[in-house]
Amino acid sequence: MNAKELIARRTAKFFKDGDVVNLGIGLPTQVMNYIPEDVDVWFDSENGVVGLMSAPGEGQPVDFNLVDASGFPGTLRVGGCCFSSFDSFGLIRGGHVAYTVLGAYEVDQHGNLANWMVPGKTCAGMGGAMDLVTGAKNVLITMIHCDREGNSKIKKQCTLPLTGAGVVTHIITELCVLEVTPEGLVLRELAPDVTVEEVVSKTEADLIIPEKIGCML
Repeated sequence: MNAKELIARRTAKFFKDGDVVNLGIGLPTQVMNYIPEDVDVWFDSENGVVGLMSAPGEGQPVDFNLVDASGFPGTLRVGGCCFSSFDSFGLIRGGHVAYTVLGAYEVDQHGNLANWMVPGKTCAGMGGAMDLVTGAKNVLITMIHCDREGNSKIKKQCTLPLTGAGVVTHIITELCVLEVTPEGLVLRELAPDVTVEEVVSKTEADLIIPEKIGCML
């Protein structure tokens, strides 16, 4: 199992029957593939759809007007519907989304999130991220623990422009699951064969280590 699959599988375990879940661009869209069969989740996309499902299978028709956050074709479950962006953001801002799952450039120990701009690089804009992190009941960050240079993406304090302040509830990486609490980041689960010492060494933020730590799988 590769790192991204591990992250997506663990993230899928957060949801329960009836939850409306928004999946952001990239890794978060993979979460849809690992929902347990006995859990009925409604996937939302801010471009105006509820009831989005995974890509069409071989031989199935493809509707290029029905896409996920990454722009890849999806399918629509029975009871799903499409609507305007106006209604979509009303749903999000109205607090009807149970979970939003997003990637990040940086997250810090205060639950601050930076995921829309890298200084010196051209970006298309922040999209719906600021609305999602303030409107959703829970904000799950799915990401690789360190950047390509080996620097931790989990900081004491974000250095990039914030998408939202104090909005993150959990961080899921290929190493662990961290919960954001008023006291700080709590190490809740470890990936198989990962030690507490490894997580601490690869995390810039201060961590709270409880006596009992679960396993991600």
